[in-house]
Amino acid sequence: MISLRLKVDPLPIDEPLVVRLQGPGSPARSDHDAVLAEIAPDRREYDLNGFSFGVYGISSEVIDGDVLMMLPGETTAHRLIRAGSAHNTLLVTEQCDQLCVMCSQPPKKYHTDLFEQFTLAASLAPQGAMIGVSGGEPLLHKERLFSMLEDVNAQRPDIGFHILTNAQHFSRADLERLQRLDYERVLWGVPLYSSMPETHDQLVGKPGAFASLEQGLSILMRAGASLELRTVVMQQNWQDLPALADYVSTRLSFLTVWAIMQLERIGYARMNWKETFRDTSGDFEQIARAVDIATARGLKAALYNFPLCSVPPAYQDFAPSTISDWKRKYLDFCLNCRAKETCGGFFQWYSQAEGFAFLGPL
Repeated sequence: MISLRLKVDPLPIDEPLVVRLQGPGSPARSDHDAVLAEIAPDRREYDLNGFSFGVYGISSEVIDGDVLMMLPGETTAHRLIRAGSAHNTLLVTEQCDQLCVMCSQPPKKYHTDLFEQFTLAASLAPQGAMIGVSGGEPLLHKERLFSMLEDVNAQRPDIGFHILTNAQHFSRADLERLQRLDYERVLWGVPLYSSMPETHDQLVGKPGAFASLEQGLSILMRAGASLELRTVVMQQNWQDLPALADYVSTRLSFLTVWAIMQLERIGYARMNWKETFRDTSGDFEQIARAVDIATARGLKAALYNFPLCSVPPAYQDFAPSTISDWKRKYLDFCLNCRAKETCGGFFQWYSQAEGFAFLGPL
C-alpha cells in the first residue's frame, strides 16, 4: 500500500510548512523548494533555504516533485501531492451536514482550516495535474473553497480540480463565481442515490436533502458547470436504478457523466455492510437497465469501482479503472487475469468473505 505520510525530522516551526521536494541537481524554483543534498540508506537530507531536514523510509520510491505538508511538533509529513500519481486528493474538511449510510469518511465536528496550505500545494503540483477535493462537505467552507480555486487558477490555469460535494449549499449569488471558473478544469462530483426524495433523504440521513440538491444542481446547470453525478449501488436503491436513470436522463441531460458506483467497505459502509452491499456479480440486471436507458438517451454512463470480472462482458467497456492507486489491491487469482492492466481491482479494505460471490480471471 502506498504511504500518504512520510517520517521526517521534527522542524522548529510554529505554522504548517509546505515544501516541494526536488531531485539532485534540480535548481530551486521557489522558496518552497527543498533540494536533495544527501542520500543515506534510509534517509534523504534536503536543503530548504539554508536549513536541512531528513525524510525517511523512501529508499526505493521516487518522490522528486512531491509536495509535503509538515505540521508543528509532528514527525510525519502529509504527502499532499505525489508527482508521479494521477490520484491526489486534498481532504479540505472533515465536517459534514449529512450522515450517509455508505460514507467512507465519517464526519467529525471540528475543522482545521488549511486552505492556505492546500492552495500553495496545488500551485506547486506538476503541469496539468487534476487534483481531487474531498471532505466532509467542502461547501460548508464555500468562501474558502472558492478563494482556493480562484487563487490557484490565477497562478496555475493548467491545474484542474475534481470536487466532491453534496451541492446543497450553492445559491444564486454563487452563479457569477461559478461561471468564472473554467468548466473544463473544474468537475463537480455530486451524489444522487434515488429518484424518490424520501429514499435519498433516508440514505444521507438528512430530511430535505433531495430538494436542496435539486436546487444546487439547477445552479450548476445555469452556471454551465461540468457535473459528474454519482450513484452508489446499494440494496436500498437497487430496485430504483431504472427509475433513477429515467430521472437523470430527462432532468439532468447537461451532466458530463453519470457514475454508477460499487460500495467502498470502510467507514459507515463497513458498519452497514450486510444491510447495504449489493452483490452485482450474480445479478446485474438493474444496473444494465439503468445504463441502457441513460446511453439510449445520449448520456455518458460509467461504472466506478467495479472489478471487471464482476461485470458482464457487454458492459465491461463502461468500467474504467477508478480506484486510487494508494487504495488499490488485487486478489491472488488476478495474477492469471488477462484484463489486470485495465482493471481497477479492489479496495485495500475489500473482504472476499463478505464480497462478490462470482469472480475469477478473465
